[in-house]
Amino acid sequence: MTNNSNKKLVPEAMDSLDRFKYEVASEVGVNLKNGYNGDISAKDAGKIGGNMVRKMIQQAENQMIGK
Repeated sequence: MTNNSNKKLVPEAMDSLDRFKYEVASEVGVNLKNGYNGDISAKDAGKIGGNMVRKMIQQAENQMIGK
């Protein structure tokens, strides 16, 4: 039996996360195209993912302190 670690906990958030991904990619200077982006480098993918996580953590911390 396989375990899919990419299971979406909140499927309704997929559109928002996708828009967020493109926004962050633009901010870090990575050009994503609609559809398949498997040809980008691991370094660029890491920039996008890392910055997404950083921003989400910052938002959660701000919510915790009531900002």
